[in-house]
Amino acid sequence: MWLAGVVLAASALAGCASEGAEPEPSATGFASEAEAFAAAEATYRAYVDALNQVDLSDPTTFEEVYRWTTGDANAAARESLSQMHAKGWIKTGENEIRDVFELNNRTGVTAGVSIVACTEVATVALTDSDGNSVVSADRLDIQAWEVSLVPDPDSATRLLITDFYSWSGAPAC
Repeated sequence: MWLAGVVLAASALAGCASEGAEPEPSATGFASEAEAFAAAEATYRAYVDALNQVDLSDPTTFEEVYRWTTGDANAAARESLSQMHAKGWIKTGENEIRDVFELNNRTGVTAGVSIVACTEVATVALTDSDGNSVVSADRLDIQAWEVSLVPDPDSATRLLITDFYSWSGAPAC
């Protein structure tokens, strides 16, 4: 795991330092892989909470979703939520996180963290302005996503979601 390698290298250097010296932070700015993973999980949970609070008829509710994203994820969220609002769609139900796993850096994020998040979407419904479902009939109830996160340039302890990829590898949801 890329992040594990950074943490192991930092640990090896810390072992050579004088007693009582602080370990070097990882490339994410966190002192350990465990801290980086905890921050990544907390970020994803905050993002899902924000999604659950979205009211598609009120664009001001989109702002909290945008707050947890950057780059491609932010652009995609802005486009998607704006389109759903413009079409008059209605969202009901909530996403529920089932599990979050650490993941090897597979998407080319050079200074970040990747996780796999298993999210149940079975109770989330999207309907058009006439009340017709716009959810695909073959949507899976539990969706697995590789989530790439990078350090927030405005905070030493916060990460931002930069990308999502459909996940079908191990670990499985």
